[in-house]
Amino acid sequence: MEALSMEIDRQQELSANPVPFARSYQLEALEKAIKQNTIVFLETGSGKTLIAIMLLRSYAYLLRKPSSFIAIFLVPKVVLVPQQAQAVKVHTDLNVGEYWGDMGVDFWDAAKWKQEIEKHEVLVMTPAILLNGLRHCFFKLSMIKVLIIDECHNARGRHPYACIMTEFYHRQLCSGVSDLPRIFGMTASPIKSKGGNSEFTYWQKIHELETLMNSKVYTCVNESVLAEIIPIPTPKFKFYSHKEIPYTLYTCLVGKLKSLKERHELSLRKSDFTESTAVSTHKMISKIFSDLLFCLDELGVWLALKAAKSLSSNKNELFSWGELDVFGEEIVRSFRSDAIRAIENYIPSGPQWSIAVNVIENTDEGLLTTKVGCLIESLLEYRGLNDMRCIVFVERVITAVVLQSLLNELLPKYNVWKTKYIAGNNSGLQSQTRKRQNEIVEEFRRGSVNIIVATSILEEGLDVQSCNLVIRFDPSSTVCSFIQSRGRARMQNSDYILMVKSGDSSTHSRLKKYLASGDIMRKESLRHSSLPCASLETDLYHEESYCVESTGAIATLSSSISLIYFYCSRLPSDCYFKPTPRWDKENGMLHLPKSCPLQTVHVQGGSKFLKQIACLEACKQLHNIGALTDNLVPDIVMEEAEVQEFGNEAYNDEQPSYIPPQLVNCCSNTSEIMYHCYLIEMKQKFSYDIPVHDVVLLTRSELGSDIGSLQFELFVGRGSLSVNFRYVGGVHLTPEQVLLSRRYQVTLFRVLLDHNLNKLTEVLDKFCLGDNLEIDYLMLPATGIDQRPSIIDWVSVNICVDHINHTLLKDHARNVWTINGWTCTCKLLNSLVYTPHNGHVYCITGTLELNGNSLLNLRDGEVITYKKYYQKRYGIRLFFEQEPLFKARRIFQVKNYLQGCRKQKEKESRNTSVELPPELCSVILSPISISTVYTFSFVPSIMHRLESLLVADNLKRMHLESDHCTQNDIPTFKVLEAITTKKCQEAFHLESLETLGDSFLKYAASQQLFKTYQNHHEGLLSVKKEKIISNAALCSFGCGRKISGFIRNEYFDPKRWIIPGERSGSNFLEEELLSKKLKIYVLGRRKVKRKTIADVVEALIGAFLSTGGEKSALLFLSWIGIKVDFDFIPHERHFHLHPEKLVNVRYLESLLNYSFRDTSLLVEALTHGSYMLPEIPRCYQRLEFLGDAVLDYLITLHLYNKYPGMSPGLLTDMRAASVNNDCYARSSIKAELHKHILHASQELHKHIIQTIDSFEKLSSESTFGWESETSFPKVLGDIVESLAGAILLDSGYNKEIVFQSIRPLLEPLVTPETVRLHPVRELTELCQKENYNMRKPFRYRNNGVSFVTIEVEANGFIYNHTSTSSDKKIAKKLASKEVLKSLKERQI
Repeated sequence: MEALSMEIDRQQELSANPVPFARSYQLEALEKAIKQNTIVFLETGSGKTLIAIMLLRSYAYLLRKPSSFIAIFLVPKVVLVPQQAQAVKVHTDLNVGEYWGDMGVDFWDAAKWKQEIEKHEVLVMTPAILLNGLRHCFFKLSMIKVLIIDECHNARGRHPYACIMTEFYHRQLCSGVSDLPRIFGMTASPIKSKGGNSEFTYWQKIHELETLMNSKVYTCVNESVLAEIIPIPTPKFKFYSHKEIPYTLYTCLVGKLKSLKERHELSLRKSDFTESTAVSTHKMISKIFSDLLFCLDELGVWLALKAAKSLSSNKNELFSWGELDVFGEEIVRSFRSDAIRAIENYIPSGPQWSIAVNVIENTDEGLLTTKVGCLIESLLEYRGLNDMRCIVFVERVITAVVLQSLLNELLPKYNVWKTKYIAGNNSGLQSQTRKRQNEIVEEFRRGSVNIIVATSILEEGLDVQSCNLVIRFDPSSTVCSFIQSRGRARMQNSDYILMVKSGDSSTHSRLKKYLASGDIMRKESLRHSSLPCASLETDLYHEESYCVESTGAIATLSSSISLIYFYCSRLPSDCYFKPTPRWDKENGMLHLPKSCPLQTVHVQGGSKFLKQIACLEACKQLHNIGALTDNLVPDIVMEEAEVQEFGNEAYNDEQPSYIPPQLVNCCSNTSEIMYHCYLIEMKQKFSYDIPVHDVVLLTRSELGSDIGSLQFELFVGRGSLSVNFRYVGGVHLTPEQVLLSRRYQVTLFRVLLDHNLNKLTEVLDKFCLGDNLEIDYLMLPATGIDQRPSIIDWVSVNICVDHINHTLLKDHARNVWTINGWTCTCKLLNSLVYTPHNGHVYCITGTLELNGNSLLNLRDGEVITYKKYYQKRYGIRLFFEQEPLFKARRIFQVKNYLQGCRKQKEKESRNTSVELPPELCSVILSPISISTVYTFSFVPSIMHRLESLLVADNLKRMHLESDHCTQNDIPTFKVLEAITTKKCQEAFHLESLETLGDSFLKYAASQQLFKTYQNHHEGLLSVKKEKIISNAALCSFGCGRKISGFIRNEYFDPKRWIIPGERSGSNFLEEELLSKKLKIYVLGRRKVKRKTIADVVEALIGAFLSTGGEKSALLFLSWIGIKVDFDFIPHERHFHLHPEKLVNVRYLESLLNYSFRDTSLLVEALTHGSYMLPEIPRCYQRLEFLGDAVLDYLITLHLYNKYPGMSPGLLTDMRAASVNNDCYARSSIKAELHKHILHASQELHKHIIQTIDSFEKLSSESTFGWESETSFPKVLGDIVESLAGAILLDSGYNKEIVFQSIRPLLEPLVTPETVRLHPVRELTELCQKENYNMRKPFRYRNNGVSFVTIEVEANGFIYNHTSTSSDKKIAKKLASKEVLKSLKERQI
């Protein structure tokens, strides 16, 4: 048996694993910690963390993977997580994970935590994370070998440290469980309270901590040992005489501030604010007023002014007291400004005056208090210190902020000290990021900052070592605070100054006790060190609880309330309503939000824990109905985790590229081979001096009927060329004929593609027939119509290929010298020749009455003979200068003629013909007409289209071969459209079908989920839908059916076209089975994005839908793995209400032109989540979920069918303009549906009123487009969708009735003529098209208003515009609209 799986005796098996530089007391503490649970009580800076690390090293062999055990290192503050994690990483080889709340750990499920535990051996985290993990059974104490608790003096009351110990550790200890983690606590003071009046009181507090932690305190026996290592600062009391601010000044100023406060509060009461805004505004005014009075009392008038200005310049504190709207912010801002002016009247002015000129005089005048003067005096006593590092501890954040201002203005008069402040980031005043705090500490270490004014955040938290002076501006409130702040002065000869008001004997006495407390706690700990830990006497681990048997997850009375609040926070919400539970104390009723499947919980009794009992009961019931998982987390958390995990799954974008099997075969060289003949008829729809003629395609397999009669257009710059396939029967060819045909086509195509002979010789040398798989079809010239029924022009093929062996014919009248030797002139006429002197290939079209001595007119006007021209230009001497020159034409460029957007006409060559001496020509093929060469330049494009169609045909056949799909046939071209992406740049692509398929899939999935999960709220349904329709899901479905290999996502480049019959090492084919009967071939791999596969799946859905209807689309969905149906399932509803008492049923039915069978659906469709009346058990969110999908589908289908000839992409634009919340909201206002919404939100009411007022200014001619310059409340659009969902449900899922009812509200619907792109999209596409530089939008928000600047650089000019709105999306839209307008005007 492996050691890791065996029960071990820790004391026997574990051995200390110290670091070599550990000190004696650290080694002593380590030995204790190995033997028993231990709390190490040592001074700050004594190396407690190093002891913890050595303990981890001792346990390392139990933790190393693949062990299932872990160690957990708990720290009380987030800022300590990376600090302690880094220390563990430096001194151990263990894998360390770091965790805090902002990482979203609250929403992790068991699977995610399992991954983290399998990956890491030490997990450093804040205690709330472990507590929640234990409650949800993501962690078990049995898997934790070591539990390190930093700053363990916090373990008291309901602190997470205490809850971990009481709810889990002691509960299991009491049950006799022995496999519990080793506890190791660390503290500079085991007492967090104010201490005690006697030694026994101190021992009681230590004993409480030991009992709760089930650990014994270890401390150093000999204090002198610590003193040698850790410098103890010298404590110094600094007394100051309290002096009141001049009475008249104080009373006047306080009176004015009170008057200002009352005036602004009156203004607040008169305003039409929502309750939440009014409360937040009032709190903010009161907070500012309180801070100003505090500064007046404690710091003086000048610092009160600094406080007012600081509060005025601070933008972030507004969000600490709730969300204020623009008007609320205006009242607060006005109060602050008036307060600044009021205080400024009592401050001396003038360019010469400064607070630093005369501190004593300023104190006498009340500008500063004697307490502040004492601080300045204390600091100036150290002005001779070269390397000053001072921390001034204060109680309030506002004190830290204003003292920084004072010291930076005053101290430069005496030295170069620089001051900064550090305060907690949840203060409600100024929000300082953790990053900024770490930066300030680093500056302090380097010496660029000399003084830090800090709140208690520096007592425990950030590690500050280089400090030689600590000043307690405000006295410590607890023993722990005193010891920890003192411990910050770690340098030799440091001082610890305690500022105390003269005559404050109580504070003085308390601080003196604190000075002695360290020794008392140490002595008491040592005196009782031999006593065992006592049993914890508490009812907490005996309290009522609910445990899930399958996982061990537990909810207790203590944790039930937070769990219910957490569950409600994960229910759907909007900006007008945040779902929370409501406790009716009088009736013992817990009311849950309408989107919760459990509406109320009723409990009885007189217990003070009645609310907890109700919440615990709610937890039980929610778990029983599945709303809480077996880990007691909201069901949506698990669903979202699955979606995220699914989206994060590894995807290999290297996907196969399929070649159709109809074009692949082996070619035997021993027997005749059967080929199927297809005549490809070409018809020019443009005038040109060179005609095209028909060609013949010979394939080993017979093509399908719809492909064998294929018709399409090629796009030539001069016009179009129609291509028509016609099957003309079969033919048997001998191996010699096949070889001859291949030689013909390879030679012709190679020359056409390369325009030289570089590759041709190498290719022809390898020419043979064999048993290897290869692209196997033949393209041969067709006979003229007058020569038929014989289709293939064998005469031309035979003579043409064989011309090199018969270049000199004696019977012919005239031979000329060529590079090939003596050649008959008849062979040069209508031949393809290569001229090495310039590397070109030409078609010889005739002879000329010119020779080498004839004159040639050059471009520069010079006239010379052809003989001299070739001598001068190429250094070639013509030996047969009397031979006539031949008329020749450069061969044609092979292009992609499948592009549907060729705008520019082909440029004609400046010299359409040239004159060539025969002695410079090498004959490649003869005879071959220029017409044949021109015709064959179109063949790569023709065959690429055929190959694409055959690929689509194989995809269709693969689908048809599966069960239940044998009759689900659709045109092959529709499949081709669905697998062709925009990158191909052809006349068609998948976008329209994708848009249609997307809308159908969304509806099919939504209605299926709605029917299946009748108690699930909208948020959960949306997440489940995401698992079906997300790009990751669709990609997975597509890859599962091998659809990725069929996708066409590359522009056709003829240069890369594979010439049939040409043997090349790069054209290796690999067979792949599509089904038991079908196979296909893979020709290499290419990159295909995950989204591309998802788009193709949606487009294929659209293809089946558009040609075969919904049944066909459902069959395809089933085939790829999406199981949905349109079977009608009666919806269970148990609503007992009187709809006519809540809404105007008759009017609404008249408006919708529909009579409801169940009028409660009408009530549900109009009920917002804020409407908490218990008689209406549901809000509109579920119906909105269903209605959103059905409207999207119906409108998209309508547009697709009504405008069948629209260009790809137009449907997407029309759908976007029609299916959006603004469009629905405008329809809602026009129909006055807002008057019938049931809600209880002041904010929503106010927003609707504002929207109605501004609606008059909007164009009433349309309900679509992007004209609106204001944002509509989402609720207005939601109810149009929820009404559609209600009608769909009530009518038994009759979509036609839904469209008939809702369409009149949406009229006029968008048309191709009226559609407008969203300005943001239009601007983006324009910049992409014209290569303009669109810079990243600049955004900022101030006083509730969003400012967005859009900037574009075009042709050397800068176009920019800044727009404002309460909604940042509206601001971006308006700014984009203006920049577009400027760009268009410039273009015109």
